Amino acid sequence: MSIVSSQLTLYTRIGCHLCDDMKEQLEILQQQYQFSLNIVDIDADNDNYLRLRYGERIPVLAGGEQEICHYYLNQELLLNYLNSF
Repeated sequence: MSIVSSQLTLYTRIGCHLCDDMKEQLEILQQQYQFSLNIVDIDADNDNYLRLRYGERIPVLAGGEQEICHYYLNQELLLNYLNSF
């Protein structure tokens, strides 16, 4: 199954084991599904917008402005999102 390339963003912070887990799972899925993954450290945001928006509710996986899942990778929601294109 081939899916048109999509841009996903993973909002994380350094030292977050849930973030590391989700990143590893997404990297594995990238081998099967064609999507690019942008990793964003919310603590590196100088305007504090991302820290205020996500706070402790990380990791957050998003496609554009649409939040796909948070805390744990929900593969079903991810595939539904990717298949919507």
